[in-house]
Order: sequence, then C-alpha cells, then structure tokens
Amino acid sequence: MKKHSNTSRSVSYVNKRKKRKNIIILSILIPIMIILLGGAVYAAKLYATAQKTIDDSYHELDRTKEIEVDPIKETTSILIMGIDDTEDRKLGSSRTDSLIYLTIDPNNHEVNMVSIPRDTYTPIMYQGENEGEDKINSAYSEGEEQATIETVEELLDVPIHYYVTFNFDAFLKIIDALGGVEMDVPITFSEQNSDGKMNQITLEKGYQTLNGEEALALARTRKIDNDVMRGERQQLLIQAIVEKALSVGSITKYTDVIEAVGSNMRTDLTFNEMLGIAQTGLEGSYKFNSYTFEWTDFMLNGASMVELYPDSVDFISHRFRVALGLDSLDERDAEDYEFETNGLTNYAY
Repeated sequence: MKKHSNTSRSVSYVNKRKKRKNIIILSILIPIMIILLGGAVYAAKLYATAQKTIDDSYHELDRTKEIEVDPIKETTSILIMGIDDTEDRKLGSSRTDSLIYLTIDPNNHEVNMVSIPRDTYTPIMYQGENEGEDKINSAYSEGEEQATIETVEELLDVPIHYYVTFNFDAFLKIIDALGGVEMDVPITFSEQNSDGKMNQITLEKGYQTLNGEEALALARTRKIDNDVMRGERQQLLIQAIVEKALSVGSITKYTDVIEAVGSNMRTDLTFNEMLGIAQTGLEGSYKFNSYTFEWTDFMLNGASMVELYPDSVDFISHRFRVALGLDSLDERDAEDYEFETNGLTNYAY
C-alpha cells in the first residue's frame, strides 16, 4: 500500500489564489463554450445552431428529487462525464473515463472543481440501491448518468443539480475543428488511438500543437504519472482547448466546433439555463479553486484500485458543501489552513 500526495505539497487544496480567468468555467468545455461563442459572435445563424445543438442534446433523467436551483442567482453544481465510447468503437457498456464535479457561484464569481479518479473504489448506487462496491467508472455501465450521479452524490455527500456527458468523438472533433491545441508534453511516449489500437500515437517531449487523437492520447495515458495526476492533466488540456477556442483566430471555426458536438453530448441543462450561466461570466472574472484528493492504492482480485482517504473526502466535501450553503464555515476554512491526511483507510491495509 502506497500513500500518494500532491507532488508539490501535501495539501489537497491546490493554489487557492490561481489567476483569475476571463471566462466562466473552463471545465464545462462543450456546453459553456457553445453558449459563450453563440452569444459573443456575429451571427444569428450561429446562435441558432448553438440552440439547436443544445436542444438536440437535452436528456432529462428520472430524478427522485426535483432540482430547485436558479443557476443565474444561486450556486449550482454540475457533474461532467467523459465516456470511453465512439461511433467506431461501439463498446456498448461504456464507462466514464473522466469525472469532474464542480460548483459555480454567480454571486461571488467563484468556481470549485475536483477530478474523481476513475479507479476509485466505492459503493455503486442506482435507483437508491447499493449495487456493491467497484471502481467508480463502472457506475455508468450500471445505469448511465443516473447511476453515476447517485454514486458521486453518495461518495462526496453533495447534490448534483445538472450533468453534462460527452464522448471521445466530441473531444476529437472539437480539437480538430480548432486546428489543434498547444500543450507541453512532459515525456516521449506511445499510446493507443481512439479505436483502441495500441501504440498508434507517439508523442515527443516538448511544447507542441496536438491534433484530436494526440490530445486524447495525452489526456488518457497512464504512462506519465498516476490516475489522480491524470485528472489534473485533463483539466489543463480542457483549459488549453477553451483558450484556443476564444482566440481571435478561431472565430471563423465556431460553427464547425458547435456542429462537431452533434450527437456526442447530452445534458439536462436547457439552452436558456446555459445561456444564463454564461452571461454571469460577462459580469466579471471568476476565481478558480481546484482540489485534489489524497489517496492510496491496493490490489483486489488482481486489479488495482484507488482508495481516496476518508478524511480527504470529508475535507473536500466540506469545501463544496460550504460553497453550496449546506455547511457552515469552520477551522478548515481558515486562510492559513493546510490539510494533511491521517492515512487511515477503509479498504487498503
């Protein structure tokens, strides 16, 4: 059993004073980008294209509890799911390859986000029932968005107001429509392509422009670091995509970007709700708070599992619950507070 902390420090709250961004939320890549672009650019046609794309992607879930939140006035939580399926792969039993939980506070202009490692060992919830413990990415194959939402809510003890799901095709097509994104590749490595064929993508170390397949390889690979750092790398890549999308040279490509989403996304956010969220970003810059879980790993039936330290989960859950108005401030919210796990586990011994 190995204990894992952030490479730079043992604190789960990363860079509290990150520089302020000019757009509302980098990690809600596809929908927010569409709305920002649809509202900011020249064309009624583009706006109509964006609206049709969102309308076609709308997929309401059978939630037992009605969502009562005004995203324009109240802090809203969203679960972003990236699934490992494409038109060509047709896996049938897709799993989530990336999970990002975030809150957006339109009043204080603050965004909190955390990536959940896909190998996190946790109870899988579906329709209010515990289906047994497994890797969290298996929840999607159990009951798609419904099961994944219930599982994340159980793990973090937080509500999820809305969700956005996109697959690899959306990821690839958006990057290619933008003419690639600029990223710093930390090491030279080879990785499988989006069809699952091994060693089809080779990236050299250094700063470079990546196409869709190359960017996906960088986002997915485990050859660079670990499952938790992989989540941080995906957030950096998402930021690079949005920054490229908002650059002046990309304006003429907006229609292609929106059309690239097509049937590759679904969400229970309506067009007007997305537009309202995006418009709050025009009123001022947002501060971004990124969190990283402290974790360890263990073997179970020959498979490697990730256990998030319970006290780390409690700490990050508290921060999100404070943002949502569900918890009161305490000593963990002090300016100089630094979290460090006690190392106690439920599964890894």
